[in-house]
Amino acid sequence: MAKAIMIQGAGSNVGKSMLVAGLARAFVNRGLSVAPFKPQNMSNNAAVTVDGGEIGRAQALQAIAAKRAPERDMNPVLLKPESETGAQVIVQGQRFATLKAREYAHIKPQLLPPALESFRRLCKGVDLVLIEGAGSPAEINLREGDIANMGFAEAADVPVVLIGDIDRGGVIAQIVGTQAVLPPEDEARIKAFAINKFRGDPALFDAGLQEIVTRTRWPSLGVIPWFDQAWRLPAEDVMDIASTSHGACKIAVPRLGRIANFDDLDPLSAEPGLSVDIIAPGRPLPGDADLVLIPGSKSTIADLADFRRNGWDIDLHAHIRRGGHVLGLCGGYQMLGREIADPEGIEGPPGIVAGLGHLDVTTVMVPHKHLNHVTATYLPTGDPVAGYEIHIGETTGPDCARAWLHLPDRPEGAATADGRVRGTYLHGVFSSDRFRAAYLSGLGARSGLAGYDAGVEETLEALAAHLERHMDIDHLLALAGDV
Repeated sequence: MAKAIMIQGAGSNVGKSMLVAGLARAFVNRGLSVAPFKPQNMSNNAAVTVDGGEIGRAQALQAIAAKRAPERDMNPVLLKPESETGAQVIVQGQRFATLKAREYAHIKPQLLPPALESFRRLCKGVDLVLIEGAGSPAEINLREGDIANMGFAEAADVPVVLIGDIDRGGVIAQIVGTQAVLPPEDEARIKAFAINKFRGDPALFDAGLQEIVTRTRWPSLGVIPWFDQAWRLPAEDVMDIASTSHGACKIAVPRLGRIANFDDLDPLSAEPGLSVDIIAPGRPLPGDADLVLIPGSKSTIADLADFRRNGWDIDLHAHIRRGGHVLGLCGGYQMLGREIADPEGIEGPPGIVAGLGHLDVTTVMVPHKHLNHVTATYLPTGDPVAGYEIHIGETTGPDCARAWLHLPDRPEGAATADGRVRGTYLHGVFSSDRFRAAYLSGLGARSGLAGYDAGVEETLEALAAHLERHMDIDHLLALAGDV
């Protein structure tokens, strides 16, 4: 019989995703079979699963930590924001609907059965399921119909551990305040708490820790120091994307309002010879960039309009005129073309909009979404490339004749005659070490990263050891309930 425990946060971004990844690796290292699970996630940073669906990138990383292939059931409900008030709803890996927030609130109770179905499938054949909550159970205004926190914990009858974030301040109020607002039946599900992201000497918080224990009567699982290597693991939240300054070769990345699959940047940020500059709205694209990388987008047409409003189209034209390189990934690839047609109104009102015009291609939005893990060849050098497709739209045109990647069954991508402007639908290409080194050499830079995937593995091992030292995971395992 499997056991399960749910990790909830006293707020958003307290480090739940990273803790679940570290715990997964720690328990796997102890000889247990582990599966991660998050009933509801909200992120445009999605991963393609081995069974042809999509889940949150954090759950894919947690699967790697658990030494398992990512599966649809690990994140049965994924919300991918498309606007300020609406999101695409993915259920068990496939598109379910695009809904406004109020519409989603009405249908949310219908999604509990598939979430439970996925959870129960995961429980078969494993020793432990680590469940990650979303946001905070203290958001009691969202309790009715909840499937992300206490609503799921109640339906699945699993115990909860609450995590507080001391780095943002007020952690005593976070933990004690959460207990104060929860209804008694939800409060009773919390069996322990832990404090995350402590900087300095944890002994300095002894009095504060005892105050929480006294007031809540919950046992402490520990005060977890700040994990310095966290930046080496893929970020899930767009607000966690940070510029890095490691070397002379400069890559400028406009931070699109609906940026998606920004894990493409992680291997580049880890390169010691590169500086990756994340350009916030309102800032111009820097004139000294070697490469402007336009990332993926959940809403290409809307982000293209924002690109122009920021004046980045003018900056990009000047960058190309100076001889700079440009790479568009997925939505960024679509933006670089002559036009984008959306005859069925998939991204908004039906119509055609002019692209940036730097690639002689056109894109037509179509309802079918490509979801594939693929292998390709980098045609200039013959180096292997592994990546994934997760997009709508079909792109054609004269510059596609200069495809610079080749899939097993077709050419992929487009390029200008001088090769300085390129686009592709493939995500994850920079994780392939030989390709990354070859591409960077075209920018006059050398790759100094021995192995990106190996670096992620090393970091997961270090994270597991960090939690073994600072968290009472024996007690946590004892608290897990039979399911």
